[in-house]
Amino acid sequence: MAYDEGLAERIRERLGTDPGITEKRMFGGIAFLHRGNMAVGVTGDDLMVRVGPDATDEALARPGARAFDMTGRPMRGWVLVESSAVAEDKVLGEWIDEGDAFAASLPPK
Repeated sequence: MAYDEGLAERIRERLGTDPGITEKRMFGGIAFLHRGNMAVGVTGDDLMVRVGPDATDEALARPGARAFDMTGRPMRGWVLVESSAVAEDKVLGEWIDEGDAFAASLPPK
């Protein structure tokens, strides 16, 4: 499965040159990890964001967000955001910052 390389590049630009950020192919796309913990990624045309279990309901209420479900069971703490909902850099940046902040709160792997 291909992924939206343009969206991935916009994520790279937002995350900058932080040495704690690495990239890894997963979920048929690409993930951006903060000290080994996934923060955000791209699968198909969608943005994947790790928001944490406590922020899932609030995240799902935002425009374009839906449950991350690859196995028939939604993964609490993760959301997919359709590309049209992150067309504006400001909105994309908010999602990236949220995912990065959650990943940064976890112990390094």
